[in-house]
Amino acid sequence: MLRVESIQKSFDGFMAVNRADLVVDKGEIVAVIGPNGAGKTTLFRLITGHLQPEKGRVIFKDSDITGLPPHQICRRGVSLSFQVVNIFSRMTVFENVQVAVLSHKKKTYKFFSPARNHGVRETREILENVGLADKAGSVSGSLSHGDQKVLEIAIALGNSPELLILDEPTAGMSPEETSVTIELIKRLTSHMGLTILFCEHDMELVFSVAHNIMVMQQGRSIVQAGPDEVRNNKQVQEAYLGEAE
Repeated sequence: MLRVESIQKSFDGFMAVNRADLVVDKGEIVAVIGPNGAGKTTLFRLITGHLQPEKGRVIFKDSDITGLPPHQICRRGVSLSFQVVNIFSRMTVFENVQVAVLSHKKKTYKFFSPARNHGVRETREILENVGLADKAGSVSGSLSHGDQKVLEIAIALGNSPELLILDEPTAGMSPEETSVTIELIKRLTSHMGLTILFCEHDMELVFSVAHNIMVMQQGRSIVQAGPDEVRNNKQVQEAYLGEAE
């Protein structure tokens, strides 16, 4: 579904992503791991058009999407949930997701517009799928940090993606919230058929859900393989896992 070929990006002479490669097959959960500053978030922003690469290509479903603006990549079926929570805090949970659903349908959300009556069924289904249906009427800013992160995933789902990219989905969560998010990620793939690419510092989460793991170090992709092979790779242990221990 996704292929990243020798992608490169620098900032003021610092090579943030250095000819990195990545492959994501349809229906997989793929994790990108690496030490702080390895280039994970920059890689995701290159894939989704929030940054422009200097070299390399991004191929999505056999189409070259390199350099396209974010809204065009989103329309093609790629949604990104950011590391920092990005929601409309004064709107309800339902309204946050409905805005995304209407945007995907190319309709404008206005408080006194008939468009507010559109996308209701899709919005309810998304909230049911992520476990926020009972909080649909709550003001988003009043939610716990964990629920706000789940809401952002729900907003991303409003764009009907085929590939969902999650940048540290459990950052700042309690152990209980993390457990809920792990189950949600599994459910999105098994029940909804989504393909998921995520980066995460929680190694327990990574090795419990990922089918495939790509490891970055100093902007490079040093290996991509199954969890067992990555866990036993000496270069990975030296670059990341050993450091984490």
